[in-house]
Amino acid sequence: MRIPFFASFIVFIVWLSYEISKSRREMEKKQDSFWERERRANRTRRKPLDTLAYITIPLSLLPMETCSEEDEVAECLSLIRELSGQTIVNLTGYSNTDLKLMYGAPNLAALSEYDQNYTLLARTLQKWASLLYERGYVPEARSILEFAVSTHTDVSGSYFLLASIYRSLGEWEKIDGLVSAAKSLQPPMSAVIVRTLKESLSSHKEA
Repeated sequence: MRIPFFASFIVFIVWLSYEISKSRREMEKKQDSFWERERRANRTRRKPLDTLAYITIPLSLLPMETCSEEDEVAECLSLIRELSGQTIVNLTGYSNTDLKLMYGAPNLAALSEYDQNYTLLARTLQKWASLLYERGYVPEARSILEFAVSTHTDVSGSYFLLASIYRSLGEWEKIDGLVSAAKSLQPPMSAVIVRTLKESLSSHKEA
């Protein structure tokens, strides 16, 4: 009885050794590929940045006076005004290596700054909209969120809160538009947002 067991054990050990060796080779291959790509990226010369999708904050179309006397809202407004004078580009989903290959290594510092500005913008818009929504300023919150979505934000709360506003107004077709917008985002956040929005639409159809 021991011989079949011992033979099976040997086969398992051989298989396990092969899988470990295979996994190690694949990892080494991926690392080599990464470093080769990084070396190419670091040698890429500066390229023009005029094709970037620069974001302009439409201050005149946003509720800059609503609840401006409240500290939390005032903080958001201050950040929005400050960002309006900065260069903003949504580069979510692109690694530093990607950016260097696309626009040249010398542009990386500037591109990182543009993207950091966008990250701050997206978070501030979400916080600002939530504050106004909680205080009953629904149309004002809507305008902020619609601007956020137009910049391809990946802040899920912006999509969900805007969908909630559309749902309360019976504007179900606009949630379809949010689904389409979310599909253009980078995974995995895209899948999460799309699934939640579709569940909202499904519950409406079943009602």
